[in-house]
Amino acid sequence: MVFRTFSHGIHPPEAKHTATLPIQRFPFPPNLVMLLAPNIGKASRPIVREGQEVLRGQKIAEVQGMMSVPVHAPTTGVVTRIGESLNMDGVMAPAIILQPYPGSDQSIQVETPVDVDSLTPAQIIQGIQEIGMVGLGGAAFHTHVKYSPPSGKKVHTLVLNGCECEPYMTADHRVMLEQAQDVVTGSRLIAKATGVEKIVIAVESNKMDAVETLKKAIGNDPKFSVETLQTKYPQGAEKMITRALFGMDIPTRGLPADIGLIISNVTTVAEIGRLLPKGRGVIERVITLAGEGIDRPGNYLIPIGTPLNFMLDEVGFNDKARQVVLGGPMMGKGVAFLETPVTKGITGIIVLSEREMRQLGHRVQPCIQCGECVRACPIHLNPSKLGRLAQKERYEDMAAEFNLGDCFECGSCSYVCPSHIPLVHLFRVAKKVNRARSN
Repeated sequence: MVFRTFSHGIHPPEAKHTATLPIQRFPFPPNLVMLLAPNIGKASRPIVREGQEVLRGQKIAEVQGMMSVPVHAPTTGVVTRIGESLNMDGVMAPAIILQPYPGSDQSIQVETPVDVDSLTPAQIIQGIQEIGMVGLGGAAFHTHVKYSPPSGKKVHTLVLNGCECEPYMTADHRVMLEQAQDVVTGSRLIAKATGVEKIVIAVESNKMDAVETLKKAIGNDPKFSVETLQTKYPQGAEKMITRALFGMDIPTRGLPADIGLIISNVTTVAEIGRLLPKGRGVIERVITLAGEGIDRPGNYLIPIGTPLNFMLDEVGFNDKARQVVLGGPMMGKGVAFLETPVTKGITGIIVLSEREMRQLGHRVQPCIQCGECVRACPIHLNPSKLGRLAQKERYEDMAAEFNLGDCFECGSCSYVCPSHIPLVHLFRVAKKVNRARSN
């Protein structure tokens, strides 16, 4: 059978060894670090004080404007400190520190069930903000903003991204298998809120069990369809899904709404379907823990705010570990501080061994202009040319003449480069410099 896809792209080894392992609940750590500043937008404002007792599910920080979401307590316990803590970039950021009470169970103490059938579209959007939902696929963009298209933009189709093309990552796969009905419930709520007429769930061909499970959950609802796409990296990128499904491109510097689409990670939608009817906040999420550097890989439901070092100790951080990566190995970031806590945007933690790192290659050689990166780039840029301009610090030329802004840093060019040139790193630096110069 031939499945739809986009041109170019790559086929890194899958390494999805945790795909058959059911989601397991994680214990509470001694302390939870609740970071208040999201990736984008304003930090939420604490509404508790040091020494105050809080209940699992209780709101502990409130929104500050449209680009903000509240924070809820993942545990029953006490607020031990309000101040700052290290985030994943090694920068001090505002945070609330919670200490779980010994013996606290994981039942929800604070929730406000709602009759979702009676909610208006505006109330659904407000409810999504109130439960503290951000995109759980990695970007952590404010979901209520994504579901509020700009004035004048008419959306007709909701696309659920269930591709999960990164090697090692299987959290979305397990959610589709274990929370298929939540996916359907969340989709219907979003459809009502946004007015879309169609819902397309896109799944790669290496997850046929998820395809069948979702089809059973949907039943005969004509609004839904499940589309199977070819297994290829980066099939899960917004631009690639759009091209594979509809043969259309999202405009440069544009949004999916420009061509009538809303694209959302499938776990985000599943959690809206699970949490919104119960009026529960986002206090935990499913994370893939994998790599040869840990003894007990799997998919775990982990309280937000759990420090990485606690998680790694729980799953057996072994002497093969050489590099800890947040997210998948293609687009993820290396971790320098294991004290950093889990946030809503962390999809996986990969602990690579020396052998796995050798597979990625680290000896940088001069560019031999072989063209492999050009053949791999899914959006048909010229990474080789961009890389040479970056080494000459001609960052503005990269953007003005060679469409640097279209690069979404999938890492395909770096992966195939026989000279192991860190092209994506060079592009990130160039974008950062250009942003600084434009401010």
